[in-house]
Amino acid sequence: MGAPRLASVSVDLDSLHHYCRIQGLPETLLDDRARDLVHAEAIPRFLDAFREAGVPATFFAIGEDLVLPGMAGALRAAHVAGVEVASHSHAHDYALSRRPAAAIAEDVQGSLAALEQAVGVRPVGFRAPGYTLSAALYAALCDAGLAYDSSTFPAAPYYAAKAAVMGALALLGRPSRSVLDSPRVLAAPRVPYRPDLAQPYARGRGAVLELPVAVSPGLGVPFIGTLAVAAPWPLVRQVYGSLRGSAHLNFELHAVDLLGREDGLPPALVRQQRDLGISWAEKRERLGELFSWMRRDFDVVSLRDAAAQLGRTL
Repeated sequence: MGAPRLASVSVDLDSLHHYCRIQGLPETLLDDRARDLVHAEAIPRFLDAFREAGVPATFFAIGEDLVLPGMAGALRAAHVAGVEVASHSHAHDYALSRRPAAAIAEDVQGSLAALEQAVGVRPVGFRAPGYTLSAALYAALCDAGLAYDSSTFPAAPYYAAKAAVMGALALLGRPSRSVLDSPRVLAAPRVPYRPDLAQPYARGRGAVLELPVAVSPGLGVPFIGTLAVAAPWPLVRQVYGSLRGSAHLNFELHAVDLLGREDGLPPALVRQQRDLGISWAEKRERLGELFSWMRRDFDVVSLRDAAAQLGRTL
């Protein structure tokens, strides 16, 4: 009998000011309530959804965001509820992978220390801001003794859309603070692998296991929260169906996937981030259905546990 197919659910806890930076909007659009929405509303909603579905999950938290009142308490509540807390860097610098090695190491180690202090357990996983990996960043993860990384995102439609949006914003005089990854990512493995130390988008013998974000066979349509909560439902079914045979289905979401028009978000941000105009209750219903599919078809585990199981065979 073969090894069971695994699935994991993870949520990047990017606060709304990071979306202002992506969209070239001033952070002054956000009042105190908007700045608090991720830990005050989105995290409790996700915890309810995970509990109801019986789904283990992973939160990727930003070390710097722990200065927000209530964020540390929300992460402790998630940890107590059984959710793995992993690192999404310290400052969520979109150009982190391009910084000098010392600056990268400082950010990675800073995030691990801050999250350990907040939660009481040192993270074993990492996801880069903007999904952008490099040899220097991968080396810092190895030096930090992490078990896995989950940054590789070989999604051609996402890559093309990101390039188009960044170009349009630049022409409008509102340059995005995001960065475009190397096109090498499009040829990266779509299954768990051990990266090459010099080129982490290729196979090698790196100590830190890579768990790519799920994309469909062929066109590489990203199976992420934006698709799940905003795309036509037949398309969601089709993309999920194409991934049912995966050895590891890595379903990635963002905190905004359970925020919506009921939350009184700034109209300027909603115009740029259209999925924020959808009711969070509607999103919640969709995610509940998806979680039921995953439990039917896979052994659903945290990314930490997926890395432990897959690492023994890779």
